[in-house]
Amino acid sequence: MKRILLKLSGEALAKEAVKPDGKKESYGFDEDKVMKVVRQIQVLVQEGLQIGIVIGGGNFWRGRTSGDMDRVRADQIGMLATVMNCMYVSDRCRALGLQTSIYTPFICGSFTRLYAKDEVDADFAAGKVLFFAGGTGHPYFSTDTATALRAVEIGADAILVAKNVDGIYDSDPRVNPDARKYDEITIDKVIADGLQAMDIASAVICKENGMSMLVFPLQEENSILRAARGEAIGTCVIAAK
Repeated sequence: MKRILLKLSGEALAKEAVKPDGKKESYGFDEDKVMKVVRQIQVLVQEGLQIGIVIGGGNFWRGRTSGDMDRVRADQIGMLATVMNCMYVSDRCRALGLQTSIYTPFICGSFTRLYAKDEVDADFAAGKVLFFAGGTGHPYFSTDTATALRAVEIGADAILVAKNVDGIYDSDPRVNPDARKYDEITIDKVIADGLQAMDIASAVICKENGMSMLVFPLQEENSILRAARGEAIGTCVIAAK
C-alpha cells in the first residue's frame, strides 16, 4: 500500500476512569496511548507511506446519544469534537517532527483548512500526515461515513480501522460469550447481517467503490504498523468491485 486512511475512535485514545456506580468511563486524552499511535505513524511515514487520518469524537461528544437534545445541534457539537481530537493528535505528530495539515468540510477559522482535493494531493506529495476532521460536515452522518467518503476521494489503497475490539464478530462479544470473530468477511455480508462494524452509508460507499478495510485492535503492540504492512490481524472486510 502507498496511501491509507487510518480511522481512530476517540474512545481508543481516551483516559479511562471508574464512576461511583462502578461503570467505566472514557474521556479526554491518554498521552501514553496517543504517543504510541503517533510513533507508529512516524515509522510508517519514514517508510514512505502516505497517511490520512479520521478520528471519532466519542471521547468528548456523540450526537446520536445526546438524549432529547436537537439532533442537528448535537451532531454539530460532535463534529467539533472531532476537530479537537485531530488538532491534538496533529500537535503530537508535530512534536516528533512530522508535518501535518488538518482539513475540514466547513470553514473553521484559522485552525483548519477547507477540504480541497488538489491541496490534499499536494500535501501528500510533500510527505505530510493529513487529518480529516469535522465528519462530512452534515448531521445524521457518522465519522464512519466520512472515513469511507474521504478514502474514496483521496484514492486510498485501503481503510485501516483501529478499535477497542479485535475485529468484527457475528454478535456483540460483550453480551454473547459465544460470539464468533471473522478473520475475513465481505461487505455484502456485513450489510445483509446488519453487523455493527460500520454504518450502512459507509458500507454502501465502500461496496460501490471497491474500498476494502481492515478492522483491528489498537491496543495490541504495534498494531498500526502490522496492519499497514499487511499482517493478517483483526478482520479483513472485502469490497471487490
